[in-house]
Amino acid sequence: MKIVSNDLNTRVGKRKKKNKFWKIFWTVIAVIVVGLGGVAAYEYNNLKNAANTAYRSGGLSDAENGSKSSVLNNSKPIAILLMGTDTGALGRTYKGRTDSIMVAVLNPKTKKTTLVSFERDMQVNLPDYPENSPSKLNAAYAYGNAKELAKVLKKYFNIPINAYVLINMGGLKTIINKVGGVDITPNLSFTYEGYTFTKGEKTHMDGAKALAYSRMRYDDPEGDYGRQKRQRQILAALMKKAESATTLLNASFISSLSKQVQTDMTFSDMTSLAKNYLAATKNLESDYTHGTGYMQDGVSYQNISTAERQRISNLIRKAMGLKTKKVS
Repeated sequence: MKIVSNDLNTRVGKRKKKNKFWKIFWTVIAVIVVGLGGVAAYEYNNLKNAANTAYRSGGLSDAENGSKSSVLNNSKPIAILLMGTDTGALGRTYKGRTDSIMVAVLNPKTKKTTLVSFERDMQVNLPDYPENSPSKLNAAYAYGNAKELAKVLKKYFNIPINAYVLINMGGLKTIINKVGGVDITPNLSFTYEGYTFTKGEKTHMDGAKALAYSRMRYDDPEGDYGRQKRQRQILAALMKKAESATTLLNASFISSLSKQVQTDMTFSDMTSLAKNYLAATKNLESDYTHGTGYMQDGVSYQNISTAERQRISNLIRKAMGLKTKKVS
């Protein structure tokens, strides 16, 4: 089995798969969380019904820091697996892979949120699917749902996962359009999907335009890492809009959004987040796994070194108030 290393630009040029969807979960949670404290009974019931619609058990086992319920009931730091997919968008209805993978740690004691992106092309062995290994990290959900992806992250990064949220591309456009669009200053000039972006020129974007800005990868000198920077720009802009999101708590918006989201967090879990974790969302620290591209049997992968996996493990475990552990 021959492995040939190459640089990032070559890796980007050879990739055939179209860019998918960015990480949007925090806007969804912000919309729900910000308004929970004082909404009327009608809106409250809408939220509850939406949460019930979105609920899907992920089969996650109790994590190192305790079960989801015990963590939330005791206001302990919680780790949430965030997954983005384009299922249901662009005419697609099949399950698909998770092309955006993040872990968010909310720590109400330190009043801080730590958000880490994981390289989707990292080569991994799937614990429950050895016949499909090695594979890419983004295939874990396709084979074994959130449970399998959580197992892979535990195996390679030694981090616990308490809950998960999955959102598709339609949710991104829905949220951005509902808040009236976002203002972004592009860090790169390019044209993509019929939209033109000029570096340094503040631009108002609706859902479709913001999606195009977040999806482009092949013309970015930094490849997927450059795309992640643009994704974080949109995330920050949406967070600002979500601070006044009580106006979004209406039946039509909640109903449409709930169809774009799946999570194992119940309505009770979400109210606990609103009550005890909101302060943590005001202080956001983000990071991502740094890797090196290579080709193996005609497939492009990212190699995440043991040292880098240890760094990410230490970062997340520290954010959770846990002792560091050596990764295998």
